[in-house]
Amino acid sequence: QVQLVESGGGLVQAGGSLRLSCVVSGNIFVINDMGWYRQAPGKQRELVAVITSGGSTNYADSVKGRFTISRDNAKNTVYMQMNSLKPEDTAVYYCNADVREYMRHWVHNYWGQGTQVTVSS
Repeated sequence: QVQLVESGGGLVQAGGSLRLSCVVSGNIFVINDMGWYRQAPGKQRELVAVITSGGSTNYADSVKGRFTISRDNAKNTVYMQMNSLKPEDTAVYYCNADVREYMRHWVHNYWGQGTQVTVSS
């Protein structure tokens, strides 16, 4: 009943920037935490950034100072601005959200389909 759709990935040279977007749609009452994860080939999926419903944020050490997560609650959308990109940032980036749905007692977790980010050296 809830879908997450990412966009904004692509190919960029080292030092460049990209802005990822993730739109949440469906039977939404409120969205709690939202986050971005990434997975590079041969590596474990890792948390990149999270943002709470109140706007508090946390980042992986590897992206602090370069990436900024934000959200627009009216649009049910989470963003991640990625600056000073490095080749090691190359990965599939996944959006994640905890959603409280109408007429549901429990929060459920959902994933997007992923968007490829490739940073050339």
